Amino acid sequence: MKPRKDPEIRLRRYWEEPDTPIVTAGLSALSVGYRAALAVREAAYLVRVLGTGRLPCPVISIGNITLGGSGKTPLAELTAHTLRELGRQPAVVSRGYGRDTRGVHVVADREGIRLEARSAGDEPRMLAEHLPGVPVVVGENRLAAGKVAIERCGATVIVLDDGFQHRTIAKDLEIVVVNGQTPWGNGRLFPRGMLREPLSALARADLVVVTNPATPADVEAVSRAVRRHNDRAPVLAAAYEVVEASELGSGRRRGVDELAGRRLLAFAGLGTPRGFAHTLAGAGVRAAGLIEFPDHHWFVPDDLVSLVRQSVAVGAEGLITTEKDAVRLRGLPLPQAPLWVLSVRLRLATGADLWRETLGRTLVPQPAPRP
Repeated sequence: MKPRKDPEIRLRRYWEEPDTPIVTAGLSALSVGYRAALAVREAAYLVRVLGTGRLPCPVISIGNITLGGSGKTPLAELTAHTLRELGRQPAVVSRGYGRDTRGVHVVADREGIRLEARSAGDEPRMLAEHLPGVPVVVGENRLAAGKVAIERCGATVIVLDDGFQHRTIAKDLEIVVVNGQTPWGNGRLFPRGMLREPLSALARADLVVVTNPATPADVEAVSRAVRRHNDRAPVLAAAYEVVEASELGSGRRRGVDELAGRRLLAFAGLGTPRGFAHTLAGAGVRAAGLIEFPDHHWFVPDDLVSLVRQSVAVGAEGLITTEKDAVRLRGLPLPQAPLWVLSVRLRLATGADLWRETLGRTLVPQPAPRP
């Protein structure tokens, strides 16, 4: 299968296999400028040239230190579930990447979903479907979005999705999610690599969750890296748990064991699409190949026509993709081949009690500082 040539995908592959010294030198030079911009931004917050606002309720941030998928959105979902079990009314606040709207919008309130995927963004819409009764609000200005979640939706705690680099809102708990199989990419700063910040930024973390590690040794390696910059944040492990597969169009649902052994062509528009291939392999699905699309890619009919053609060429029985991608397929003509959507959830493999204890402690009002 001929790989796609989107700039984002080309850059991902170059990070893995740099083969042109002049390109490497150029990306490295840009990384130096990016590092300098980060330092200026950090200094601006330290001397309060840039301000940080506070909401009248706890704010729990879920973020990462790398570009691409590490499991932020599934962990935001798990966080919201835990907060409800603890008796609170959480709301998820997100920027809503890839949406065609601007400003603050309520994707879902306690009564139901109010916004379609194109206007909400793929991840906020998916969260709204997975979390009935939990408000989801999007906005470039996360402080303004948080105020809407509190005042209009009755939230008593905010879950800030993709909030680690967001400094305009004060956070009471900073959770960093790390991909257990490719934790730091090539270990270089963007655009030479996938790091959004130097690893020293891990010092700001209050809790680290390693998602989908292949072995306990992977968790230990991440823990050692964290400890070089942060000796207080617990490091937990979490794994993706396959729930079921559903057929796009008919809505027919099957246990993933019913797809085991089938030869299906996988495709995904994620930050790290190859993680989807690992999930399929763990579920026993025989992937005939993986077609990568850019993250948050909104599919068009020609994409599905091409995917079906490629599935026939490799002798696949049909197609399979993720729930996040399925959100961006809605409204398109159904492909002339079965298209399965894999549903997964994140569960804690270690530290479940510590997880609940940490979230519960964050909900307790802190005494005001003495004058």
